Amino acid sequence: MKNMILGLLAETSLHPGTEQSTGAVDLPVAREASTGYPVIVGSGLKGALRDAARQRKIENIDSVFGKQNDAGGVSVTDARLLLLPVRSLTGHFKLVTCPYILERFKRDMALAGQTVSFDIPEPRREHAVSEEKVENLFLEEISFQVQTKDLKDVAKAIGSLVRYPETQRRLEGQITVLTDDEFSYFADYGLQVNARNNLDETTKTSKNLWYEETLPSDSLYYSLLLPRPGKEDALDSIKSLFAERPYLQVGGNETVGQGWCSVSCIEEVGAGV
Repeated sequence: MKNMILGLLAETSLHPGTEQSTGAVDLPVAREASTGYPVIVGSGLKGALRDAARQRKIENIDSVFGKQNDAGGVSVTDARLLLLPVRSLTGHFKLVTCPYILERFKRDMALAGQTVSFDIPEPRREHAVSEEKVENLFLEEISFQVQTKDLKDVAKAIGSLVRYPETQRRLEGQITVLTDDEFSYFADYGLQVNARNNLDETTKTSKNLWYEETLPSDSLYYSLLLPRPGKEDALDSIKSLFAERPYLQVGGNETVGQGWCSVSCIEEVGAGV
């Protein structure tokens, strides 16, 4: 069956929000219940795609995305995190991932009928697998010993989700693999928290101060688009959305410029629109 993988590279910060508040953060990002990883929920992504189709005047919106009492022609999975940008105190920022995320990526690609070939790196605790030929690497305030390894195959597989050749070439030197537990620390506590304020127009005093969590630009997500039997043409309609303008806004805070992603539609490994 014909399937599609949607690669979403954040061009601005993202706020795929949730209705639940956690502690001091009033508006946290949505997270997977089991792993705690940030996620773009499938229903929200499907809504963003539908809104883009409406703005670009696609005629068969209901047959593709559904309506009341009709599921539509395509299923849209949650967009899962693949690479998380983390600041480095010893150089340029790194794109961090972990063995579990890479394993899950290979499984998801298999579900979509694709095959990616790379060996999953297995870093030791307090170590980071990277192509950097240095002894230590600082991510935020934490020091990791470097296990130097060729990540060309990993970068090639992930690069198929990235639209721009310049960015694809950067992946090999920036991808850094941590243990699952150490990656979880950055996924939990490494995101930016912004203070937002609502001022009284007359007195300029605060009427409402709140804190919201955002995902940084250059975060990489992917989602599977799986057509229902006999509805494979729905994928062509979605692909046509990005033929001229390969961008999609997801999540909240559109009016302050958040949520913009560059899009790559993959039907064969290494091929994009």
